[in-house]
Amino acid sequence: MNLETKWLEDFVALANTRSFSASARQRHVTQPAFSRRIRSLEQAVGATLVDRSTTPVGLTPEGQLFLITARNMVEQLSECLGHLRGLSIANEALDIVAAHSLALAFYPRWVSRLQKGVGELPTRLVAMNVGDAIHVLREGNCDLMLGYHDPYATMQLDAEVFPSFSIGNAKMVPVCLPDANGQPCFPLAGNDPIPFLAYTQGAFLGRSVRMLLKNDPTRMRLKTIYETAMAEGLKGMALQGVGMAWIPDFCIREELRDGRLVRAGDQQWDIPLEVRLYRCSLVHKPGVEKLWRQMMELPRDFLQA
Repeated sequence: MNLETKWLEDFVALANTRSFSASARQRHVTQPAFSRRIRSLEQAVGATLVDRSTTPVGLTPEGQLFLITARNMVEQLSECLGHLRGLSIANEALDIVAAHSLALAFYPRWVSRLQKGVGELPTRLVAMNVGDAIHVLREGNCDLMLGYHDPYATMQLDAEVFPSFSIGNAKMVPVCLPDANGQPCFPLAGNDPIPFLAYTQGAFLGRSVRMLLKNDPTRMRLKTIYETAMAEGLKGMALQGVGMAWIPDFCIREELRDGRLVRAGDQQWDIPLEVRLYRCSLVHKPGVEKLWRQMMELPRDFLQA
């Protein structure tokens, strides 16, 4: 196999822009020349990497898998050249993507604890919805992903390609504003309609709530009055007394402790959650490799937030 480094760089550029013309400008070549180089790469690899039937262009399943390797090779070469030029990467930050609720309420506490075991850990954190975070991890656009483990997912992450650490167990709790007597304004136990603060259709946490209510008659009393993909958005509305919502317990510790929010139902209404830290085993960034080794040496309970 005869691969040229510039072809790999071209392919990574195309994966980022999804446009032959934009990628050609970025790579300072004409579009016909750029297209020929991508064709040469596909011939060398022996597979069609780019789906040219869509606009913007996409990657074939083979292309998505090869993208991780291409990015890894380009980054490793860049890092090696940096060393040869006397540039230090010792303090290079790790790029982490995380679900919104985890980024805001879970990550600060967890990373602070982790650093007591592994030392200083420079990171760049980007919050996004769970589906987008998985996509970014699959395409090698981040070093680590902080997400919820979904045992019911139709498209599981391959454990060999995307190994993970379990770093926390939590639960979603139904909460609402208390009345003058400290009781829930919108109790799940009862017969009255309940103004429901819901997650949007594509939100991971929303699917968990729907599964809980799937065969429960209580769902008929829930009248959706507000939807958002973010748990913090539901918390804000619940604090205004607008309705009842299921919110991860790590998002509402202070509100429950201070009595600003109360449970709308007992523990039978709780939804268990497992939080995991994922990486891609095809990417061999030194900082990620070092962190993974350090985490494997720590006691399992030390990793739990």
